Amino acid sequence: MKTIRKFSVASLLFLSLFTVVTVSCSEESEPPTAQEIQNNDHQNAKTQFINVKGNSFAYRILGKEGGIPLVMLPGLGGSMDDWDPAITDGLAQKYKVIIFDNRGVASSKGTTPNSIQEMADDAVDFIQALNLNKVNIMGFSMGGFVAQRVVLTHPTLINKVILTGTGPKGAIGLSDLPGIIAGTAGLSPEESFLKFGFTQSAESIAAGKAAYTRIQRRTTDRDLPLTDASSGTQLTAVLNWAQPDANALTELKNIKNPVLIVHGENDLPVSVQNAKNMAQNLEHAELLIFPDSGHASFFQNHEKFVAKTTEFLGK
Repeated sequence: MKTIRKFSVASLLFLSLFTVVTVSCSEESEPPTAQEIQNNDHQNAKTQFINVKGNSFAYRILGKEGGIPLVMLPGLGGSMDDWDPAITDGLAQKYKVIIFDNRGVASSKGTTPNSIQEMADDAVDFIQALNLNKVNIMGFSMGGFVAQRVVLTHPTLINKVILTGTGPKGAIGLSDLPGIIAGTAGLSPEESFLKFGFTQSAESIAAGKAAYTRIQRRTTDRDLPLTDASSGTQLTAVLNWAQPDANALTELKNIKNPVLIVHGENDLPVSVQNAKNMAQNLEHAELLIFPDSGHASFFQNHEKFVAKTTEFLGK
């Protein structure tokens, strides 16, 4: 059955906002064999389900078997099919990559939490349900907020952290989100994607259009769209995170894990100053800022990002 991805306030903020999706997911499927995992890529990876404290969570495994897996946490309004395949497939060349829908999001069941900490707790429950005792985590935008809370509350579960397009509590510029949303009114899905994630230069726009095309490529067993209720609850959590917190950067000093921070120089919703502030307050941080790049800087610069992330995880 085909359905059209709905528009909602939060979904205007992220990636493929108007895509045709095919739903053919089955409940509690059997885990794939090692050979199946090795042959999986973003376009063909099978959607699986696992029970997490009474709720069915949807997830997919890409790439290689063995080693410390990389669990990816998407941004506001994002599902498994809002990741750029150039990123997921690029990282899956070297690592086992796990993408999933957190509680109440897209194909996963339950009620979406209205706080970042609850989302982090759910992510930890998901990781533990997979019987993983050590993972790398990567968070984009809101997913980066969640990743910070995961590593602060469960540091021994986490090996290394990658933060993209994100910031600490009270992130500079984040409270302006409602105004930025209003600025996308009347734009097409692709135009919203480009405005929010990229700059106005010809090079950035071309890269954004290419990323948008890649994201639409999967048509079979495509993830469900988020409901308006789920998107709205996520937005509430993000705006709560945006509230000023005098202790936010001090708290980050408690993170002792290696952290790679990646940001666009011209990020619209999350000022690049946030990345600089985090790097200055994390003991083991590397900072990569892409010039002429917006919120989705790592999509625009996917080859450099994959190379740098692969190097970082391999150290």
